[in-house]
Amino acid sequence: MGEHPSPGPAVAACAEAERIEELEPEAEERPPAAREDFDPGNTGYISTGKFRSLLESHSSKLDPHKREVLLALADSQADGQIGYQDFVNLMSNKRSNSFRQAILQGNRRLCSKALLEEKGLNLSQRLIRHVAYETLPREIDRKWYYDSYTCCPPPWFMITVTLLEVAFFLYNGVSLGQFVLQVTHPRYLKNSLVYHPQLRAQAWRYLTYIFMHAGIEHLGLNVVLQLLVGVPLEMVHGATRIGLVYVAGVVAGSLAVSVADMTAPVVGSSGGVYALVSAHLANIVMNWSGMKCQFKLLRMAVALICMSMEFGRAVWLRFHPSAYPPCPHPSFVAHLGGVAVGITLGVVVLRNYEQRLQDQSLWWIFVAMYTVFVLFAVFWNIFAYTLLDLKLPPPP
Repeated sequence: MGEHPSPGPAVAACAEAERIEELEPEAEERPPAAREDFDPGNTGYISTGKFRSLLESHSSKLDPHKREVLLALADSQADGQIGYQDFVNLMSNKRSNSFRQAILQGNRRLCSKALLEEKGLNLSQRLIRHVAYETLPREIDRKWYYDSYTCCPPPWFMITVTLLEVAFFLYNGVSLGQFVLQVTHPRYLKNSLVYHPQLRAQAWRYLTYIFMHAGIEHLGLNVVLQLLVGVPLEMVHGATRIGLVYVAGVVAGSLAVSVADMTAPVVGSSGGVYALVSAHLANIVMNWSGMKCQFKLLRMAVALICMSMEFGRAVWLRFHPSAYPPCPHPSFVAHLGGVAVGITLGVVVLRNYEQRLQDQSLWWIFVAMYTVFVLFAVFWNIFAYTLLDLKLPPPP
């Protein structure tokens, strides 16, 4: 990617803090006796004095800004102790809430220089800086991301899903001889990827329906949103977290349809797309003053208009006379399931850049809510259709 220009002190503090492992080998590589060096009483804490002594003994190896940031960690502990796990996280290059506070305090002492003020950046560096300002509300996190991003691995998840969706659409269009409003073709629902209420026991359909779209107009908007929103989010938060939000939105979408629109099939990736976009928009609104992306109000308005147009298209199609009666056209409820995931699980993921989600109480609350919903939907699918004596359309 090329070398960065000489960064400001605050940027250097964040960049150097990432390479903290120069102080000590990673925790996994240290011998068992290492803990006794700092926590002889096995209390789970080490004194700030010992932490300071460790920094002093390695002062010749440390950049002055790195040392100041780490000393801020010691100064921030009013009780004179640092949790041993936080200490291990520092030594093994894992960020923690304590480390975030240390960086914040360290930056208060240093001459802060905004990332936007950095000059002489090449194209890839400007792209990374742009992504940082598009997705992260805190200058500290933006600097950390800018200095640490290596494009390895690349944002493969969203790109792979998008390519698969396009490939399946083209194949289906050729086989049906129709690309616009494919969903109106009499043979459309015969595809084994589509979720159909009569075939709800085939569990893969709750996920694979994302590879089938109602037409090129449906696919086009979903692909644009996936690439413009999903790829930058994956560059920042990683494939695991963004993939989790996306897949959770997809599954919630099909399950929501099976509960709220029981006779309708489902197609399209809107559940996953709406989960990502709604999480991103909610994160912008909740951190309005911190988000520094350009024209954010206009861009939010454009995103909401696009989402509303797509949702309106889905509602119109659902109640349009069906091409394969008595089965209706695909449901729009999956969009709402995606939004629900986005403003719950998605927001927690986006608000905790490089922080351990398992340390966030909201994360566990929303995971529990999602789990309860999934279990409810599963039992609903097993028992409710029979108890309600619902007349379902015949299998395709």
